[in-house]
Amino acid sequence: MDLHLCLEIGWNYRELVQQYTKTKSLKKRLVSSSPASLIKRTKSDKGEAERLGLMDRFDGPPRLILVADLDCTLVDHDDPENTDLLRFNALWEAQYRHDSLLVYCTGRSFSSYSSLRKRRPLLTPDIAVTSVGSVIVYGGDSLVSSDDVWTARLDDKWNRDIVLEETSKFPQLDPQPAKSQEPHKVSFYVEREHAVEIMKVLSGRLEERGVEVKLVYSNGYAFDVLPKEAGKQGALTYLLDKLEVQGKQPSNTLVCGDSGNDAELFNIAQVYGVMVSNSHEELLQWHEENAKDNPNIFHASQRCGAGIIEAIERFKLGSSVSPRDVLDTENFHVESLNPVHEVVKFYLFYERWRCGEVEKSDKYLQYLKSLSSPLGVFVHPSGEEKLIHEWIDEMGNLHGDGKEKQFRIWLDKVSSSHISSDTWVARFDKHELSEGKVRSCSTKVLLSCQGEKQKLTWMHIHQSWLDESYSDDQEKWVF
Repeated sequence: MDLHLCLEIGWNYRELVQQYTKTKSLKKRLVSSSPASLIKRTKSDKGEAERLGLMDRFDGPPRLILVADLDCTLVDHDDPENTDLLRFNALWEAQYRHDSLLVYCTGRSFSSYSSLRKRRPLLTPDIAVTSVGSVIVYGGDSLVSSDDVWTARLDDKWNRDIVLEETSKFPQLDPQPAKSQEPHKVSFYVEREHAVEIMKVLSGRLEERGVEVKLVYSNGYAFDVLPKEAGKQGALTYLLDKLEVQGKQPSNTLVCGDSGNDAELFNIAQVYGVMVSNSHEELLQWHEENAKDNPNIFHASQRCGAGIIEAIERFKLGSSVSPRDVLDTENFHVESLNPVHEVVKFYLFYERWRCGEVEKSDKYLQYLKSLSSPLGVFVHPSGEEKLIHEWIDEMGNLHGDGKEKQFRIWLDKVSSSHISSDTWVARFDKHELSEGKVRSCSTKVLLSCQGEKQKLTWMHIHQSWLDESYSDDQEKWVF
């Protein structure tokens, strides 16, 4: 019987192995008929997921919506090694991705946001709110689906040409580059004292000409003119209302910011809020004047991503322990039946092995072999296939080779599907940074619960390059 047909009608992997044992070419047939095609996501599947829309990702409401500004909130520009960002990434993928929503809410234009993602290890959000709340994009990775209803709402009583005409009358306003301008956002640089004076008169002048706007000043230099309904608060309120209409109002919402254009996020009723320790004075002053008695908003003691993790713990929103902080190599053998935890834990260990942060000991390699089937196959992104145990042997030669190369790994969009009573498929994108170069691949892992110990066994791994990634040193690309 064809392997893929067997899996489709409900046989698990162990039953298939038992069936194939009756032949004389077990290993050959397992390799040549690997489950790669089973766990390969087709283009039609992806298209259907996009058509269903983000809000249909869960059967019920999301457990948490985490809304984070990027610059100096989630992304610490003073930390070139992205330590706390990577800690947040591991926590989110291991504990929250499966039932919560990640929203980036940034003043950057969508193109500028996309450029930042190429330079920093940012996860793919479920929603990207860019241009100070004037653009909402679902999917967050690329322009999967923009919200046309939101765009139409912003068109009401908005005329960009009139805005440009009136703002040109203020010589203190220095237009930002074209990449920072959007159909519903006109942006300038201006000193604080001039901004205060301009804000006193500009709204009135525009209203006299039938244009209603919101003026946002932040970071001591950025001045944005937006439609009245725009802004970070308006965009998030719109999204929360949309979820409520669909009966998917989140259990909790946490907003995270550092500057003036984040202040209005904290005005939304029934949200938790964190101002990271490195917040600008303008946001701290707003808090002192408007929300100092609100117990749901606090000033974190830690910077950026660490401050966000601190807020999750303070408000008891779920696990606040990043796998990067607790990977205990002495107890690495603790069993787990959670495929998501399994893959996150494995790749963190793999990173530490390559960086020489764990001792070079055969006990770890033997344990990895005990987690994988002797007949399990790994398909390298180049297409080369080997038994998983052979790749583990090669891994032994790479201990410590990434120590001086700032070798880091992060997983993105981790999900798992239960395809039979004791078999799962885990899917994720794996990104590997070494010597300033990032290589990325789409990964699918077939895992089966086997034996009396009830541990997950890696049966098959299949990787394919993402974007323009490739390995010019295939021997050092192991997993």
